[in-house]
Amino acid sequence: MTSEYADRYRTARGAGPSTPYTRDQGIDWSEYRLDKRFEQVQADAELAALFGCEPGERLLARHFVFHDNDQPTQISTSYVRWSDVAGTPVADPINEPWPGGTRAQLATLGITVKQVTESFTAAMPTEHEAAVLRIGAGVPVLRYTRRHIADTGRVVEVAHPIVRRGDTTVVDFVIDLDD
Repeated sequence: MTSEYADRYRTARGAGPSTPYTRDQGIDWSEYRLDKRFEQVQADAELAALFGCEPGERLLARHFVFHDNDQPTQISTSYVRWSDVAGTPVADPINEPWPGGTRAQLATLGITVKQVTESFTAAMPTEHEAAVLRIGAGVPVLRYTRRHIADTGRVVEVAHPIVRRGDTTVVDFVIDLDD
């Protein structure tokens, strides 16, 4: 990740398709690959708390592995409310990767995202994470939870967890103060 992190979810301007991931990596669309698997799930207690919904609500789980020039650098599971995406192109994995990412997808459904929250932790990788990211068990990972929140205040997407290799990830924050 090399972009000014606080701006990563703003609408991109410029030539060619991009997502927050491609901008963070500093790569062109042709250098980006996304492995994906979709499934319907029910919100467990943890996801229900993150969404602010009842346990058991139907969600679409979108499992992703992000590649920069064939090197896997990020794993994530992104959940969206099934009631928002059922029968739409967003629910069809054939449409991934989607230029503009999740915010652009939700916009096609008439959902305006006004806020994104992220919470970070660092830890050693699980065996699965180490294998997928092709890292040794001694390389830490950065895990975070992201939530897209609509202008209505409703949580419309939760990515939990997003996992990046810790030895190559730099998170830069720019905080503008009005003093």
